[in-house]
Amino acid sequence: YTIEGENISPPLEWSGLPSGTQQLVLICHDPDAPLVRGFTHWTIYNIEPSVTGLVEAGGSKFTQGTNSTDKLGYTGPAPPNGHGLHHYYFWLYALDKELNLKPGLNREQILDAIADSVIEQARLIGVYQRSRLADLPDEIRK
Repeated sequence: YTIEGENISPPLEWSGLPSGTQQLVLICHDPDAPLVRGFTHWTIYNIEPSVTGLVEAGGSKFTQGTNSTDKLGYTGPAPPNGHGLHHYYFWLYALDKELNLKPGLNREQILDAIADSVIEQARLIGVYQRSRLADLPDEIRK
């Protein structure tokens, strides 16, 4: 799932949504990235509450936002060499209304838009550290 691997989104599953959930939002963010706001790897939203997970490499029952490379879709972990262990937070937000947000929003825009609609949130944390020397791909350096 890393930039050095297949660079596809991992499969995810969830259950036990709170009563009244009308829509879901999923954000994958690395707060350990050496950037002021960390690094957002994936933003998807307008997910129907009947969806109980995502298959490997995503799916299509949602709207994609931009990651920190300003591109739509998922970009895998690629922490700088020697920077240590990075934590990848997958935040799932349950909303009490359908917001039907437009495609292409970034993490900050999504969080602002959902702020008054979140009824519950959950997180899954993955970790990754580069253990070999490798140059970052051009798409990450831009």
